[in-house]
Amino acid sequence: MADTDATAGAGNEEQQPLTINTQYTKDLSFEVPGAPMVFAAMQNAQPDININIEVNARPLQENMYEVEIAVNAGCDIDGDVGFILEFVYAGLFTINVPEEHLQAILLIECPRLLFPFARNIIADTTRDGGFPPVMLGQVDFVGMYQRQMEAAGATSG
Repeated sequence: MADTDATAGAGNEEQQPLTINTQYTKDLSFEVPGAPMVFAAMQNAQPDININIEVNARPLQENMYEVEIAVNAGCDIDGDVGFILEFVYAGLFTINVPEEHLQAILLIECPRLLFPFARNIIADTTRDGGFPPVMLGQVDFVGMYQRQMEAAGATSG
């Protein structure tokens, strides 16, 4: 009886719809090309920060996918470059869902799970680089997914 229960438990574990296997910093670059003068300029001018976020996913093997959140951020201070941040945070996920739900899981749910960790690393990196921490607000991964699907529909139709 115990063997049957153990086997049943293992079977249920394999059929989890979404499992995070690991998450990691895939790429991180932080540059302050105008240092140290840019810090003096920051005393007299408000920094202008531009942020671009993209989500990418790719299959690795059966039911396993790598999902990446790529963040590019730039800080402009009175016409000079304050900092340049390029960051890719990724996770390996095992996904067991019907095919029609796979893209939504990959491009909405997986990045939603990764985002708090990526957000923390960006805040720490910008703070440690001598700037006020960049605290990213909530990201509308559903909206990003819908725009991506609309764009794919427009190019394929």
